[in-house]
Amino acid sequence: MSVISCWERKVSSKHKVDLEPIFAFLRTRTPEAWITRALSEQDTLLVDHANCEKKAASTALNLMYRYVEFPKLLQKLSRLAREELRHFEQVHAIMRKRNVDYPQLSASRYAGRLREAVSKQEPMRLVDTLVVGAIIEARSCERFAALAPHLDAELADFYGSLLKSESRHFADYLDLAKTVQESSVVDDRVRHFLDLENDLITGEDTEFRFHSGVPVAA
Repeated sequence: MSVISCWERKVSSKHKVDLEPIFAFLRTRTPEAWITRALSEQDTLLVDHANCEKKAASTALNLMYRYVEFPKLLQKLSRLAREELRHFEQVHAIMRKRNVDYPQLSASRYAGRLREAVSKQEPMRLVDTLVVGAIIEARSCERFAALAPHLDAELADFYGSLLKSESRHFADYLDLAKTVQESSVVDDRVRHFLDLENDLITGEDTEFRFHSGVPVAA
């Protein structure tokens, strides 16, 4: 069971979110070195966060187009896509308020490496995609909680406000995976992808991004 810091308890308590399932699910917590780098590159953090919200909405919509035979998936991911786009709007509004430019950023290796490991055959392709979605949402939630105590009041409150939806998205993706395959199969795939995710989070990265690993000089 992961230890939750006093600050994280305050953040989650204010926004009425139980973070323990997130911390218990993930193999590791965000390295302190990444938090230090994030605080020194907040413009890049915001830009890549905005990109992540757009990608999350796009992923949900793509799944809705591809898998129309799953009514529960359509309902949950429709709501998720709307929420992710709303989050994008909120991040973008903060960027504009702070005069943060919106340049094109290269994607981090994180999501790409996870998706490279997705099965090419159905139904495991869908199962793996949903498991990867759950892991990305869980890590996003964990990073919002890790960052919030160190940010200014506006950003801290905004990131705290995202915890509830991100933790729900994490649970929704896992639940949907278990409507496609039995729990034991899904659990095996979760273990596989969490091992990979742990390597990505604890490994070194020369580029700073929202989901990058331990920062090192280029």
